Amino acid sequence: MASAALGAGEKKTYRHRRRVALAAVVAVVLVAIGLYPSSGARHTTGAIGTSTRYLPQQMPKRLPPADNPGRPPSSYLSPTSAGMPGYLAAGSDPSVLPGPIVIADKLNNRLVIVDPQGRVRWTWPGPGDLAPGQTFKIPDDAFFSPDGRYVIATQEDDFAITVIDVATRRIVWRYGHPGVSGSAPNYLWNPDDAMILRDGTVMSADIKNCRLIVIPYGAYAPTWQEGRIGSCTHDPPQRYGSPNGVFPMPNGHFLVTEINGSWVDEIDTTGKVYWSTRLPSVAYPSDSSAVGTDRYLTVDYSSPGQVLTFNHAGQVIWRYDVASGPAELDHPSLAMALPNGDILLNDDYNHRVIVIDPRTSRIVWQYGHTGVSGSAPGFLDNPDGVDLLPPYSYADRYQSTAARSVTAASDGGAAVASR
Repeated sequence: MASAALGAGEKKTYRHRRRVALAAVVAVVLVAIGLYPSSGARHTTGAIGTSTRYLPQQMPKRLPPADNPGRPPSSYLSPTSAGMPGYLAAGSDPSVLPGPIVIADKLNNRLVIVDPQGRVRWTWPGPGDLAPGQTFKIPDDAFFSPDGRYVIATQEDDFAITVIDVATRRIVWRYGHPGVSGSAPNYLWNPDDAMILRDGTVMSADIKNCRLIVIPYGAYAPTWQEGRIGSCTHDPPQRYGSPNGVFPMPNGHFLVTEINGSWVDEIDTTGKVYWSTRLPSVAYPSDSSAVGTDRYLTVDYSSPGQVLTFNHAGQVIWRYDVASGPAELDHPSLAMALPNGDILLNDDYNHRVIVIDPRTSRIVWQYGHTGVSGSAPGFLDNPDGVDLLPPYSYADRYQSTAARSVTAASDGGAAVASR
């Protein structure tokens, strides 16, 4: 980048070579300063009110290394046995889930993978999993990589994004400084829903920095950014009102959720905005996703909470909003459409992960004890994120590809993914 800025095609005279060499030294020093701020910093910031856009072709594409490309994702989990107990709420139907799920068990500071029968197949971190000096606190979201070998966890309130190798149980990359917020390279301020895309880049919302970012896997600076740091108002693509989700869509675009004003936007990486809609009946929208042709899914992070599908004009197609009793939602933060049309979601303050059948508006599967927190098998403490093991994971199912399509179900406004 430095040589291009100085004019790589100019005549290579002795004086010119000296200028290039000097500029390179200065650039290295500046990058080092930006990437490695003082260890005593409590909060670092970038230029307030600035917006940077990088073209997609500038993004380096570095996929995580694969130890065995042909190995199925399920082989990384603990095997089951005939006597292995399951921990589901009474009346749960295991057949509604197509495979295991990963849960970001936030206040237990852990990730848990359970199968449809409620059997615990993987828990992290365990003794010896963290290197000396490493921590893993308050995971807010967790998503599988498209190949299922990695889980990317967003530690929103600890200002970090962490990638864990499921088989080796090691942290293989981290972006951000746990416990220290900021907006300079390698700093975040309440990141949310980081996801590994198929090209190996990581995309995330950065809530209090009012921006969306893309970071190449293994790098320590964004190569794409939308939004103005320090200006959390709805005016895409220049500004975003505290964005808490940026989810890939089947058409290659991205769906952005803005907390401020309850806005949802469809954008692409050139900055083009295809539509924006406001959801006035949703107090706190969270993690909206595309689930079909002009069908979108979101939750209301409130009490009582709700989950609904809507179209690009903001018209509600289906809504679950039970106002009392054990079926009431309490601050749900993420919902995902299952292949059979049901809705998987984490019901944070109720300490459970559930599946709702939108045709009957009934809970048909539950892991966790309603309103009771805990860390023993079968218990959760403020679960704040969930994803399915590939090939049903969000990153695998909902990104643009000729091999897959997502269509809206005709029954109840639910979504179905067809293969």
